[in-house]
Amino acid sequence: MKYFLITIFCFSFLLTACSKQESPAGNGMDGIAESYVKLVLKIGLYDADYVDAYYGPKEWKPSEKEKAAQFPYSALSGECDGLLTRLKNVNQAGFDKTDELRFAFLKKQLLAVKTRIDMLGGKKLSFNAESKGLYDAVAPQHSSEYFDDFLLALDRELPGKGSISERFEQYRNHFIIPQEKLPAVFDAAIKEARRRTLNYIDLPPNENFKVEYVTGKSWGAYNWYKGNNYSVIQVNTDLPVYVDRPVELACHEGYPGHHVYNVLLESHLVRDKKWAEFTVYPLFSPQSLIAEGTANYGIELAFPREERIAFEKKVIFPLAGLDPARAEKYYRIIFLTRKLDYAENEAARGYLDGNMSREEAIAWLMKYSLSTRERAEKSLSFFEQYRSYIINYNLGQDIIQNYMDNHVDAEGNPSKSWQLFYNILSTPQTPSGLQGF
Repeated sequence: MKYFLITIFCFSFLLTACSKQESPAGNGMDGIAESYVKLVLKIGLYDADYVDAYYGPKEWKPSEKEKAAQFPYSALSGECDGLLTRLKNVNQAGFDKTDELRFAFLKKQLLAVKTRIDMLGGKKLSFNAESKGLYDAVAPQHSSEYFDDFLLALDRELPGKGSISERFEQYRNHFIIPQEKLPAVFDAAIKEARRRTLNYIDLPPNENFKVEYVTGKSWGAYNWYKGNNYSVIQVNTDLPVYVDRPVELACHEGYPGHHVYNVLLESHLVRDKKWAEFTVYPLFSPQSLIAEGTANYGIELAFPREERIAFEKKVIFPLAGLDPARAEKYYRIIFLTRKLDYAENEAARGYLDGNMSREEAIAWLMKYSLSTRERAEKSLSFFEQYRSYIINYNLGQDIIQNYMDNHVDAEGNPSKSWQLFYNILSTPQTPSGLQGF
């Protein structure tokens, strides 16, 4: 898994506020939102990965005793259909822009709920149909020839002899951060990411985080958002941590990524508006594409390429005990490998659709994602558990990138870019909405 960086919410102090929402019997969105939350929690009884977080009223959460012997497909499917009908009949007169965004968000989340119910009920979907139903988006498809062109560029840059993947691995192994130096390197990266973010986004004075280093996980890093503007960021050290990762993880997990996203949602949508639907996070939903896409986009927003290289040479490489004179060539190669990001999607699509065997998928990942066999096998484990979730990282980033490019003036004013990004983070958004359809 390349970026399994999924966000967790836990706002226990909001229980009372959320319990005061409009009755589900009402025709407004508050009632539908409450029923949506309860439906998601019911599904979570049958799918351990589904409810990534819940911080609403305790009485809404069903107990294990309420779990039926068999998955109650008809009842849950009918309940979801009923909520979609109720939403369709909501009187939208007087809606402002934020109400419209909320309406679209609830609709897409409910459609994803419907898709997940169908999957748990035994319905088989293609990779594309599944990603469309769950994440409101379909990743473009690329042939091997598409990736071969980028491999040729890498071939010219990499030293040594042998396959491109072998030479890349040999080259990159010179840029592993010793584990004893990792805390100092990561602390410096997240301190700078926070400083750059606070230049443009106001956050509550008590916002904070803690970093932990863990092993035995299937993901690379994880943000556990605890509520009250606080996160625990875990970094998995099972596999080597290369020098490019600290800045990326600091931005993705912290600033302006998941930590900032959750702080803003808490402030604007849960605290200010009392919108119950944001007290639950169904993992397999369009919200994940927005979360992962903004977290990846935020890396270059906070650290434009030349600024990043300058910071790495001055701070990160010396702290890691690496030669700063080698930074520019290293990043020239690393940025070339980013052109191969969609290769993971093709491996997942082929493997899950039955068009690639396990060994064929591993071979594809080793060639086109430049993975070691160990990393390729870890990727397959991710595909098996989380299936089409992989599109949320690369396609999610591209959707955010395209939206930003189309709505920011050609002068590239940083303040305007950050303001637009802030608007995405602090309002209900959907992938299709950002794409304009």
